[in-house]
Amino acid sequence: MATLSNKKPKELELKWYRVGYGAFVLLGLYFLLVSKDLSAAVSNWGIALVFDPFDQRVKWSDRRLWQKVWLLIHLLVLITGFVVLLIG
Repeated sequence: MATLSNKKPKELELKWYRVGYGAFVLLGLYFLLVSKDLSAAVSNWGIALVFDPFDQRVKWSDRRLWQKVWLLIHLLVLITGFVVLLIG
């Protein structure tokens, strides 16, 4: 008899995090480029960071350099959007 487990395969979890991250980044680009709504774009990019596209079980200090750079650039774009919203 097969037993059911609450543990999901690591690959499936990572796939859904990447789908969520990509969806919110693309939605933010849509709001920025098509709808010309910077506030909606910035909020979607902020939500995208919740879906870390890399393995969340790896500590920040153990991540590869390119992953750190990717997430930091995403955060800088997000902060820049907030500043532009506050100034403008």
